[in-house]
Amino acid sequence: METAVGLEIIEVVEQAAIASAKWMGKGEKNIADQVAVEAMRERMNRIHMRGRIVIGEGERDDAPMLYIGEAVGICTREDAKEYCNPDELIEIDIAVDPCEGTNLVAYGQPGSMAVLAISEKGGLFAAPDFYMKKLAAPPQAKGRVDINKSATENLKILSECLDRAIEELVVVVMKRDRHNELIKEIREAGARVRLISDGDVSAAISCAFAGTNIHALMGIGAAPEGVISAAAMRCLGGHFQGQLIYDPAVVKTGLIGESKESNVERLTEMGIKDPDKVYNDSELASGETVLFAACGITPGTLMEGVRLFHGGARTQSLVISSQSKTARFVDTIHMLDNPKYIQL
Repeated sequence: METAVGLEIIEVVEQAAIASAKWMGKGEKNIADQVAVEAMRERMNRIHMRGRIVIGEGERDDAPMLYIGEAVGICTREDAKEYCNPDELIEIDIAVDPCEGTNLVAYGQPGSMAVLAISEKGGLFAAPDFYMKKLAAPPQAKGRVDINKSATENLKILSECLDRAIEELVVVVMKRDRHNELIKEIREAGARVRLISDGDVSAAISCAFAGTNIHALMGIGAAPEGVISAAAMRCLGGHFQGQLIYDPAVVKTGLIGESKESNVERLTEMGIKDPDKVYNDSELASGETVLFAACGITPGTLMEGVRLFHGGARTQSLVISSQSKTARFVDTIHMLDNPKYIQL
C-alpha cells in the first residue's frame, strides 16, 4: 500500500494545505475548510485506489464532500475503466481532516494542518462524531502511563521514563472549561502547561519526537481526530489511549447529541457495546499497514506552514509508515503558475 499510494497521499495533503493557506488570516474559517475539502477530494479522486471515507466531514446530509461512507479514488470516475481495472484496485479506509484547526487558519495562528490516515479496509476505527478523552506520551512511556490514572500519577511515571524532573515536563491541554481542574492538577504537580485553542493532532504526534519540548497530551478533544492521532502514534511507537466521552455534562462546551442516554443508544447501534472502553493506538488503527500524512497550513511545532510566493508555494509535509517504519519530512516547492522566482 505504501508503494502504491505513499507519494500521492503527500500530494493530497499538500493541495489541501495550499488551498486553505490562501485564506489564512482572513477570518473565514468555513471557507478555509471548504477549499481544503475540495482540493483534497479532487486530488484523492486521481489516485488508483478504491477508497472509503470512514472519518470525514460528517454525515452525508451535513457534508457534500468527504462525507462518511463516500467512495473516493479513480474508480469513482465515470471513465475509470479507461485508466484501470477497478476490481484490481486496492481497497482502503481513509480518515481525513482537510483543515485541522480552522480557527487557527482564520486568525493566522500556529498549528493548523491538513491530515489524513489510511489503512486497508477495516483497519481504522470508525469513531462517531463524539468527544474522546486522550492521553499521548513518548515511546519511552508506552504502556506505563495510563489514561485511568490521575495526571499526577502519570507525570511521576513520565518523569521516571524520560529521566526528567516533573518541573521539566510540558503537557499540552486544550483551553476549555472542562479542563480547568486538569490544568490545576498538572500545575500543582509541578509540570508546565501549554494551552492550545485547537489542533490537538499536532500536539499528540509531537510527543513522539524528541526536541519538540512536548511530553504529553491530556484532556478531551474530538474523537475523529483521536483516531488520526492514534494512527500516527502507532507508526511512531508512541503511547496513545482514547476513551469515548458521550455525556454532554462532561464536555461542557460544544454539541454532543441530545442526551447521555440517546448517545449511548447511538453507540449501541454502531456496534460499540462498551461505551466506556479505553482504546489503545493498535485498536484505533488496527490495520496491518497504516499510513499517516500531514502538511502544515500555518507554522507549527513539527512543520512550517505554507509559504506562498508569486506563482507558487512551498510546503513542508510529514508522512509516517508502519510498513517501512519511517517518518519522512518532505519539503516541496510547487511551481503553480510560471513563477518569476523560486522561494527558498
